[in-house]
Amino acid sequence: MLKFIKHNMDTISGIEIYPIIALLIFFLFFTVLIIWVFTYKKSSLNELSKLPLQNADENEGQTNMNL
Repeated sequence: MLKFIKHNMDTISGIEIYPIIALLIFFLFFTVLIIWVFTYKKSSLNELSKLPLQNADENEGQTNMNL
């Protein structure tokens, strides 16, 4: 099956640039993501990490009031 696809790809002019563009997009996305993660404020991360527990505590209080 690969030889059928390869033959079609050989007939398209300028197709060799697409794997390079895909690699650059992949590399840039993860580079920006790593930079964003390392520069994010620790206070914001601590606040975000507590959100699931705060929502659970609020929901328990509301269900006890409904009883």
